[in-house]
Amino acid sequence: MKNVIQLVWLIPLLPLIGFLINGVFRKQLSKSLTSIIGSGVILGSFVVSLLIFLQVKQGHTGVVDLFNFISVGKLSIPFSFQVDQLSSIFLLVITGVGFLIHVYSAAYMHEEEGQHYARYFAYLNLFVFSMLLLVLGSNYVIMFIGWEGVGLCSYLLIGYWFKNVDYTNAAKKAFVMNRIGDLGFLLAIFWIINQFGSVTYSNVFEQVAANAKTLHGSAAIIGITLLLFVGATGKSAQIPLYTWLPDAMAGPTPVSALIHAATMVTAGIYMIARSNILYTLAPSTNTVVAIVGLATAAFAATIALKQNDIKKVLAYSTVSQLGYMFLGLGVGAYTGAVFHVMTHAFFKALLFLGAGSVIHGMHHEQDIRHMGGLKKYMPITHLTFLLGCIAIAGIPPFSGFFSKDEILAAAYGANKIYWIIGVITAGMTAFYMFRLYATTFLGQFRGGEHLHGHHPHESPAAMTIPLIVLAILSVIGGWVGIPEVLMPNAHSLEHFLDPIFKRSAEVATQLHLHTHDHPDHTTEYILMGVSVGVAVIAIFYAVARFSKRPELGEPTGFGKVLANKWYVDELYNAIIVKPLNWLGKFLNNFVERDVIDWTVNGVGKMISYSSRQVRLLQSGQVGSYVLLMVLGILAFFVIQFFVKK
Repeated sequence: MKNVIQLVWLIPLLPLIGFLINGVFRKQLSKSLTSIIGSGVILGSFVVSLLIFLQVKQGHTGVVDLFNFISVGKLSIPFSFQVDQLSSIFLLVITGVGFLIHVYSAAYMHEEEGQHYARYFAYLNLFVFSMLLLVLGSNYVIMFIGWEGVGLCSYLLIGYWFKNVDYTNAAKKAFVMNRIGDLGFLLAIFWIINQFGSVTYSNVFEQVAANAKTLHGSAAIIGITLLLFVGATGKSAQIPLYTWLPDAMAGPTPVSALIHAATMVTAGIYMIARSNILYTLAPSTNTVVAIVGLATAAFAATIALKQNDIKKVLAYSTVSQLGYMFLGLGVGAYTGAVFHVMTHAFFKALLFLGAGSVIHGMHHEQDIRHMGGLKKYMPITHLTFLLGCIAIAGIPPFSGFFSKDEILAAAYGANKIYWIIGVITAGMTAFYMFRLYATTFLGQFRGGEHLHGHHPHESPAAMTIPLIVLAILSVIGGWVGIPEVLMPNAHSLEHFLDPIFKRSAEVATQLHLHTHDHPDHTTEYILMGVSVGVAVIAIFYAVARFSKRPELGEPTGFGKVLANKWYVDELYNAIIVKPLNWLGKFLNNFVERDVIDWTVNGVGKMISYSSRQVRLLQSGQVGSYVLLMVLGILAFFVIQFFVKK
């Protein structure tokens, strides 16, 4: 069994094989065979991931070298995979939740034509392959390859229905905004090579630990960590590069679940958690991470309050929850951030797939103002969606409570203002999620005229079974991280991840660094009570207000500002997009045509004209040639005797 770690290469290889089969033979394969191949390879990856996780749990970790990827001078970059506690957790989340989304997709996308159906599954498999490469790489270069891969796949999946111009524009927006962040990541890699002569985690982190006193707060460490954070800002949708994520709703709903829950947006959290020792030595960067994360969490939550598209509410909820994770990273609660990644994967995948079930049952209607009363038409979807809402609201003993409480407790120890804003944001989260729930499932049905004679209906088993599994995980998933104050030594996730963050803790102790002070038990009970109390009040208020009279949610006054997303897209369009478009037109119409084209064409015309004139010298008269020879000799003598002197 110990040798199972040597089979880690199978985990990304299986989705790659699925991508190749479904992609190459998309016109020949039936829909059922396509879905079996697409889902089966992910299931295979999950099984291998589970076996490896069990080995890691017993203390078996290591690096699996496959081949030497790049070797230039003293720099050697192997293509190798890191098998440890952090990567094994992410492997289970990516392949486990990814498999459920693939199964769900088989039914959700059944209306697609055969070759487009296969193209969809091929893209999904490639997406999972790229994310697995990202978390398995033993160095920053392999991580970057996977990083770019998920960016490419997000473009392909968001723009899957490429005949719709708005959808292709959303795909391009995601691609371009991610490239901005990726530039920061790439510059950080070059700086790491220059500073440490390696990009392999073990080499870099050992050098950092050995020179902790010298590197603490140095320009190199701060610069590298800030550039890495720029990359994370793009991929994990933080201010100011967050606007692509809500627009990513243009893709099919299972794609939204995959991007928002288990894969792409968690890449930034993984990268910073993996680089924890670098951030421990850069306290100023940690402050930036915490402030940006908290600002993103609160800002996105305000926007979600007034959205009426069921998927847009969940999209801004994702941005907000990602902000919570970055708050945890910024205050040094690395385990709490990873914990929230895991629980968020469960309840957010559940909520997105639940939304997809609603859209499917409502015949592609997404406006919650045209829903209501779906509880009796879609009982399974209703119950699972309700459980997801309770989990994200942070109500005990659901999963979201434990991970969010851990982050808020760390935030309280670092800065009381962080905690206050975090609790207010938690209240807004509970409010907008139960506004969504009440408007969609409670009250009277309001969408008759929008269904064109159809009736709402429950989704097929291929869609509801993944919902049930995710609902169970959303309920019990947090029990792996029960805080010390409630049950001593019950935080098994913290003990499991301890080897990953142990070196950072040792360096922090050595340099007397304290990112946050853990509150005492009495204070922690009070903090829990306040956050849960705020959430419960918000829930009851939202249900009471919107279950009977959803029209109260129509935006007026300042609500219109929130409904229009603080006009950030319009601001970006005015100060970035339009000037760049104008500059592009200017460069094309003036610089390209009137300067460059004129110059190139002028040179060509001049040479052509000169050639026509010079050819006249070839007259065929011997006397002319003799005259030219004499003139040439005279010119030679003039140059020799007069010009040189």
